Amino acid sequence: MSVYFIVNSTITDPAGVEKYVAAAGATLAGHEMTLRVVSNDAETIEGQPAGARMVIIEFPDRAAFRAWYDSEAYQAIVGLRLASTDGFAVLADGFPS
Repeated sequence: MSVYFIVNSTITDPAGVEKYVAAAGATLAGHEMTLRVVSNDAETIEGQPAGARMVIIEFPDRAAFRAWYDSEAYQAIVGLRLASTDGFAVLADGFPS
């Protein structure tokens, strides 16, 4: 079953996010995934979001997500995102087909 890595945040350090984005693409190479959403101006319809930045990446399953997220390459740069934003990330299962 597909899983979705969803990040919602406020950018606190634009230069830091630029460094993260520049490095993140290479960490995804060779991993089965689909980048579904990247937006710095997501519109809130209900509730209180962490911010207007929204990123959603689809992976075929949790093992594929973990292979990327726990990889040495991604762990070497995830701190750039965490230091440059305030927000949260969740992993959610897709709807079974």
